[in-house]
Amino acid sequence: MIDKEKKYFRSGLGLRKEIGEVITAEFSAEVIEFLKNNDYKIKIDRLEFSLAREFGFCYGVERAVNYSYQIFKKFPEKRVFITGEVIHNPQVNQKLLDMGVRFLSGPNQGENKREDIGSEDVIVLPAFGVPVKELDFYRETGCTIVDTTCGSVIVVWKNVEKYAQQGYTAVVHGKWHHEETRATCSQTGKYEGGHFLVLLNLKEAEEVREYIRGNRTKQEFLDHFKDAVSPGFDPDIHLQKIGIANQTTMLMTETAELSTFLKEIYKEKFGAENINDHFMAMDTICSATQERQDALNMLVDEANADLFVVVGGFNSSNTVNLANIARSSERPAYHIRGPEGILSPEEITCLPGLKRDVIVRKNWLPEGEIKIGITAGASTPNSVVGKTIEAIVEAAGLSEELSSLLGKEKSK
Repeated sequence: MIDKEKKYFRSGLGLRKEIGEVITAEFSAEVIEFLKNNDYKIKIDRLEFSLAREFGFCYGVERAVNYSYQIFKKFPEKRVFITGEVIHNPQVNQKLLDMGVRFLSGPNQGENKREDIGSEDVIVLPAFGVPVKELDFYRETGCTIVDTTCGSVIVVWKNVEKYAQQGYTAVVHGKWHHEETRATCSQTGKYEGGHFLVLLNLKEAEEVREYIRGNRTKQEFLDHFKDAVSPGFDPDIHLQKIGIANQTTMLMTETAELSTFLKEIYKEKFGAENINDHFMAMDTICSATQERQDALNMLVDEANADLFVVVGGFNSSNTVNLANIARSSERPAYHIRGPEGILSPEEITCLPGLKRDVIVRKNWLPEGEIKIGITAGASTPNSVVGKTIEAIVEAAGLSEELSSLLGKEKSK
């Protein structure tokens, strides 16, 4: 029986370096190393790839995967459960499934239930974190908890707690159904009278403005935000003082725009001299998210690409936002899960945009000289990005040329 004080692991299980070497070997890709060593560019006959300088696995994701792998070394005889996807990457979650992880939600859940967990089991909390009451449930079972919640997410939680403690409603820029946003909003419940409101975009912020200006009834407001407010939310009371927070993977520009918009409304309502008594905002965009967005914006500006490929899970918020940046270039942009999305030069399976079904695009890879900009979400390993590039090259009939180029690189 493990001592009770050792049943909660937040800083790893003492095997980070050893498992890190395993993960590096498992998720590395030769073509990615070539790109990094050659100014993030590679030309294979008529195809020229430019890779964003910040892409793929961030520190928080790598840490979550590392801790998940450490469990099987530390507790080889124990059953391992995870609340859902440890990160939003199908290839990584499939590997964990193959290793024996039992998923408690999502497409890999099967017949597993939270009630199945006992004191001798291990539960993994994902990089997005879990709601407060869910964590309490796992603690009450007496099971071993391995908490991989990203540090950037915890920073947001601390700010949301401060808002609730000081009587401010947390207005969270995010997707109300996303695991991270649900976990963030739950932090308000630690304090009596704590409340939250989730806003997806500026259009929803305009609904707040219209209510404050008296152009919406209370019922209209509550009907609009029925899934995105805390229990007992009363806009007459709980919109008097607000604090801005965000899901860490949202577009920084959108969070800034939404915050500025709401601040102006509160100045209009309460006067600029009183704004600090009614409005607070803290910058909580994840640095890795921002770096990947900035790197893609630079790629859009400088690469002169004919098309863009964004690699990552279709349910990955940060990847979806990268795809939106790529689409804003007004050049063809394809969000694909991985190499399996490359069907041929004529067909590619991709997600065309938010709230839309996966489709097959036709004639995506034109003839002639093509410049392709490529990036990947923060939960996408290098191996998946590398295999995607190889799949594109194979679709163009240039696999031998790539092998030759990589062979020459090795011989240097």
